[in-house]
Amino acid sequence: MTDTALPRHDHPIAVDADDIDFMGHVNNANYLNWVQEAVLAHWQKIAPPQAVAEHLWVALKHEITYRKPAFLNDTVIASVVVEKVQGASAFYDTVIKRGEEVLAEVKSRWCCIDAETLRPARIAEEIAALFLPGKDER
Repeated sequence: MTDTALPRHDHPIAVDADDIDFMGHVNNANYLNWVQEAVLAHWQKIAPPQAVAEHLWVALKHEITYRKPAFLNDTVIASVVVEKVQGASAFYDTVIKRGEEVLAEVKSRWCCIDAETLRPARIAEEIAALFLPGKDER
């Protein structure tokens, strides 16, 4: 699903009792929270502190393919890769795994927001280059 040449950010996830639904596995809605946590952690890790302070992110679209359920106390990793940056949008691929097992694959589009005006903010080329080194991201 992801281009292995692009830098990947692995985000560990703890499966808690509150994540479990009436069927005994993680409720599907929690996967969206995990994707959000992983994408924001990726932004905070790579972007300069000033850019992190000046920008927020909101999800515009998620397309999720569920493969296998996750259970209480599973060790889960969400691996995120930025596929493309265009204007104020960043397009992410996220793969959620338990060991080598793929639990879910998520394609999502995120909008960069100016923290002061709360309006969409174009992602500066020098910032985009940090997420897509060596790739023509625009």
